[in-house]
Amino acid sequence: MDALISSANVVVDYTPQELMVAAAAREIADGELVFVGMRLPLLAFLLAKRTHAPSALGLFENGVIRDTAAPHGFMTMGDPVNLTYALKCTEMKEIMAYLQRGRVNLGFVGGAEIDRFGNLNTSMIRRPGEDGFVRLPGSGGGADIACLAQRLLIIMAHEKRRFKEKVSYITSPGYGDGGDWRTGAGLIRGGPKAVITTMGILRFDLETREAFLSSIHPGVTVEEVKANTGWDLKVSTEVSVTRAPAEAELAVIREYDPQGHWTGWRKP
Repeated sequence: MDALISSANVVVDYTPQELMVAAAAREIADGELVFVGMRLPLLAFLLAKRTHAPSALGLFENGVIRDTAAPHGFMTMGDPVNLTYALKCTEMKEIMAYLQRGRVNLGFVGGAEIDRFGNLNTSMIRRPGEDGFVRLPGSGGGADIACLAQRLLIIMAHEKRRFKEKVSYITSPGYGDGGDWRTGAGLIRGGPKAVITTMGILRFDLETREAFLSSIHPGVTVEEVKANTGWDLKVSTEVSVTRAPAEAELAVIREYDPQGHWTGWRKP
């Protein structure tokens, strides 16, 4: 993807992924316990720590708990830089216990497919015109986060083949069939709060639990978002334009992703 977002009226020097990171970071409140994950969610957590949420705590699935931002970027949660000066290096079962007890305020997940009620698939997909399924990596901790965190933030590319009327397999539940499905399934808290994509931000109706378009990114139209969604996406009556990353936000993102491995930016 081009390192510039452009249209007839908009030319800006950040990538869609950098905008996604900035938007995701704004969902983290100061003092919250965040189940971080890697790639864009990691960058979002680090950005929040360095800006408006210095007291947020980061939980990593391998047992690391951080109360300070890492000194520089890293590729996996087990890299030495993530262990250095960590608040605690414990076991996976202790991290997952925070989820079970309802102490995790926000969890990040992504998926190969998502549907209109925020259900995610990372297990298997059926290719059009072919028999059988293609096996995907599976749940990891995704189902636990989706079921047990107080709220869920989903980050993924906005493509019609990914945004489906019904996912091929529910790996990590969102709102099931909508309405009070989570309560009926015994999930006493949580659910998706937002889906941050390469085109905009989707949120969920408080009654039906169906996703709707809340915000479009600069240079993107509502029609483009709907055309890249596999169902008749509802649109807010007050759809807004996502706030672009500030220079200070971009500086932090690029400090932690200097080669643009995750965000796709390139030095001039």
